[in-house]
Amino acid sequence: MNKYFPKVPKIKYEGADSKNPFAFKHYNPRKKVLGKTMADHCRFAVCYWHTFKGLGGDPFGPGTMIRNYNQSDDPMAVAEMTMEAAFEFFTKLGVNFWCFHDRDIAPEADTLAETNRRLDKIVKLAKSLQQDTGIQLLWGTSNLFSHRRFMAGAATNPSPAVYAYAASQVKKAMEITKELGGKGYTFWGGREGYDTLLNTDLGREMDHLGRFLHMAVEYKKSIRFKGQFYIEPKPKEPTKHQYDCDAGNCHAFLQKYDLVDDFKLNIESNHGTLAGHTFQHELQYCVDNGILGSIDANRGDLMLGWDTDQFPTDIYETTLAMYILLQSGGFTTGGLNFDAKIRRQSIDPEDLFHAHIGAMDAFARGLLNAAKMFRSGKFEKAITKRYAGWETTLGKKIEKGKIGFAELEAYTHKNGEPKIQSGRQELMENMLNEYIA
Repeated sequence: MNKYFPKVPKIKYEGADSKNPFAFKHYNPRKKVLGKTMADHCRFAVCYWHTFKGLGGDPFGPGTMIRNYNQSDDPMAVAEMTMEAAFEFFTKLGVNFWCFHDRDIAPEADTLAETNRRLDKIVKLAKSLQQDTGIQLLWGTSNLFSHRRFMAGAATNPSPAVYAYAASQVKKAMEITKELGGKGYTFWGGREGYDTLLNTDLGREMDHLGRFLHMAVEYKKSIRFKGQFYIEPKPKEPTKHQYDCDAGNCHAFLQKYDLVDDFKLNIESNHGTLAGHTFQHELQYCVDNGILGSIDANRGDLMLGWDTDQFPTDIYETTLAMYILLQSGGFTTGGLNFDAKIRRQSIDPEDLFHAHIGAMDAFARGLLNAAKMFRSGKFEKAITKRYAGWETTLGKKIEKGKIGFAELEAYTHKNGEPKIQSGRQELMENMLNEYIA
């Protein structure tokens, strides 16, 4: 494969001293870290939508990037060339996984039947390329937000006919994900929300969304698809308020509609910051509640208030993310998918490689830093010390529900003003700096 990216060699690990822009400085896929290879810890995946279909367009202008795999008037020819280019990219980059939306890989036609026939043709090509390269599908999903029919949502649309169309589209997307051996399937409610409550029956829409996901679970079982279902939180944009706004909100939704056993979350860094949280917070919440499934790895821009989807380069952020993953035992279903796009001025095909190389190196550095933190045990010891009171008789009785307000009042009268302790935040932050490399 050397048709679409002829200037780029296969990317190899050359070490921190390498000056080669087409080489990994820190990501060595075969290097063992805490008993697992870097490749197994990270499970890197390339997203199809931004990497191959994103051409630099923004609300103020059309795309700036010209690719040799989209130079045809025949949309199916473009789809086939793009799929071939994608697998050349995956192979040269050295990732083991990829992800897609249904409308990324095949163009929509005038009817659902014809659209599905187009999908089947491209899926046949993708399956052949997977078999040839050994690259696997991390997860698939359905685009229920771009077409005008979904302007008021899909599973939360006021029209049952639109709801039915969305169900038909998800049904097919699940089928092709299964056909390609996908490890999971993601639901992103891009327009499942509202712009004003003046025209919205919020409770009804939430109920409809819950029923939609139950139907998906039922169909998953009927076709014997074993992949993990994910929900991807995001608070806003394109709608004013989206029902899956953050990890805590999604967890509450799953509990209310009795779906918590069937879904985990796909956490995106940029979506977390738009919700007013850190990436670390969203991951920790999921780990503590047993709902972390996969990660959309990117970053936002603190100077901008929208979803910029930039490639991750912040070593502090990747270190903390990998530290939480190590504490949780690591991925069991998902991976690190680069839901990120190169900037509008980065117009050369080679820029796609530079972006992914830098992001993979950033997470590799984060993994190595996190492994040092994990082995030292200093942060765990500090937390254990801070919460030591809960190991006393009083603490254990409270946690086991064997004591009430009256007894706690009696304890306070007897023992007086409680002794307080420093949180030592500055010390913790200084300790973190010792591990950043």
